[in-house]
Amino acid sequence: LPAALGASPAPPTLGIGMDSCVIPLRHGGLSLVQTTDFFYPLVEDPYMMGRIACANVLSDLYAMGITECDNMLMLLSVSQKMNEEEKEKIMPLMIKGFRDAAEEGGTSVTGGQTVINPWIIIGGVATVVCQPNEFIMPDSAVPGDVLVLTKPLGTQVAVNAHQWLDNPERWNKIKLVVTREDVELAYQEAMFSMAMLNRTAAGLMHTFNAHAATDVTGFGILGHAQNLARQQRSQVSFVIHNLPIIAKMAAISKASGRFGLLQGTSAETSGGLLICLPREHAARFCAEIKSPKYGEGHQAWIIGIVEKGNQTARIIDKPGIIEVTPRGATVPLHPNNSHASLEPGS
Repeated sequence: LPAALGASPAPPTLGIGMDSCVIPLRHGGLSLVQTTDFFYPLVEDPYMMGRIACANVLSDLYAMGITECDNMLMLLSVSQKMNEEEKEKIMPLMIKGFRDAAEEGGTSVTGGQTVINPWIIIGGVATVVCQPNEFIMPDSAVPGDVLVLTKPLGTQVAVNAHQWLDNPERWNKIKLVVTREDVELAYQEAMFSMAMLNRTAAGLMHTFNAHAATDVTGFGILGHAQNLARQQRSQVSFVIHNLPIIAKMAAISKASGRFGLLQGTSAETSGGLLICLPREHAARFCAEIKSPKYGEGHQAWIIGIVEKGNQTARIIDKPGIIEVTPRGATVPLHPNNSHASLEPGS
């Protein structure tokens, strides 16, 4: 009856299962959008680890086309195994990296929680209050859309391969397909990619009428594609034809017999956005995101299609591998930490 009388439809609600929760507020058609994430260090440089952690938290908002964040909290676990000198050097740099990335995203860190724990853990909470036109619900893909990805895959492989440089047993399994220089370059590319915010892609989702999106993180490209497909209101399936991968990482995955990179199950950290776009807009999106006005480093690739189906996702048997050559970009090291080691952590 209310709909028949012309009443406004109920604001959308999104709970557990996707990147962020969307909760309608009591006041004026506004919605609360909130997300949290945390994980262990995967690079040894503490400043960069802080940046990556913040980028990873914000990415859940960006996956909904949200470009602004009202507030961030930081979650930090200090390892009880660290001595005082290590704590005094490492933890402030992690905090600085997190705060710098938050500032780059137009927000700030106003609080959080620090605990003592056997392990170092870093993460946070991101919160924003939105009007309906500020976010894109991840449920409107239709047959004929195409799938676009905004960061290359292979970050887990790159980080692990870099650790293997000092592990003869592991290195011997991959040294026939990759050089030490290849690994170093791939590691730098992975770190640069993980630390980059998905904010530009989030803004362009509105410009080019995106129908749905998610960010690619721990479940790998296939896992996140499957999760997104299950959210769709139309009877669709996602088919991935191409995999943009940091150069040489596909060869390492094959040679090592690990990761499942070509099967789409290799974990990513702070990966790109997987976006469903109208076919007529996808090429323009990919061209626009690379525009110099958005700064260096942004990329995007058309990797698949949306077809009629039953809310599933798959990668074709022999996907095309797009080798993404490391750009040699300088990672945004803290100026007082420019000499810091970029070796991977455990």
